[in-house]
Amino acid sequence: MDLPEGLDWVRGSPAGRAWLTALPTWLAECAERWSLRLGPPFRYAYASLALPADLPDGTAAVLKLQYPDEESRHEADALAHWAGDGAIRLLAHDPGRRALLVERCQPGTPLHDLPQDLALDAMTGLLPRLWRPAGAPFTPLAEEAAGWVDRMPRAWERAGRPYERRLLDAALDLLTGLASSQGEQVLVNQDLHAGNVLAADREPWLVIDPKPLTGEREFTVVPLVRGPELGHSPAAVRHRLDRLSAELGLDRNRVQGWTIGHTLAWSVADDTVSAQNIDVVRWLLDSN
Repeated sequence: MDLPEGLDWVRGSPAGRAWLTALPTWLAECAERWSLRLGPPFRYAYASLALPADLPDGTAAVLKLQYPDEESRHEADALAHWAGDGAIRLLAHDPGRRALLVERCQPGTPLHDLPQDLALDAMTGLLPRLWRPAGAPFTPLAEEAAGWVDRMPRAWERAGRPYERRLLDAALDLLTGLASSQGEQVLVNQDLHAGNVLAADREPWLVIDPKPLTGEREFTVVPLVRGPELGHSPAAVRHRLDRLSAELGLDRNRVQGWTIGHTLAWSVADDTVSAQNIDVVRWLLDSN
């Protein structure tokens, strides 16, 4: 199978190799079950295999087979909860194969093709529609944050201490304090960056690929604040922090704290260190 290069990392573990071995069979079974005509995989892929799929009635869809990680386990539940309001529609779901059949965004251009301020305009209109009250089966942000706090020191040591201890200490303190003092709990998405919002014909912009949790609203904008897709500089990061906080009525200090904590938690993955994430944490800590 011609896999996108972004999925090469899955070959490095027994679980990943088992998933790759199963993919051709699952693709064939899903195509038969839902009577799909499949195209070649989309090349932009890091945690799933996604292919354009045409249904017998002409509906343009996407078949997505997820790598079985925990963060995306409840993607289908989130899409069902939003029911197409600001996010792509879930058309069908096979939990056993981690397969989702979803609405295809056309033309599908990403939000980061817009200038930064126009992209932020779009998001300030879209985000309040996604903040719906939610509970089970979604993992609470407080529980997820406790996991980051537990794992970060060990990940930092294993990676050879790739950033200053002061960053780690600050992130741990912030995560601990923020997790225990949250506001109203709504459905939030810890991977809502400007590459996961696509232009569509049904609506101007729709969210794809959620990694859902339940938590306070301030957490939702973290991937947009840090994301290099809309510019990677101290000024660009602070501008996004200021605009999103002010225009969405969010507590700026809490948004900044969640950005520092979550960004550092996601700065080390196995043997990979994200220098861009570490940049953002330094810029925000040193701007006070």
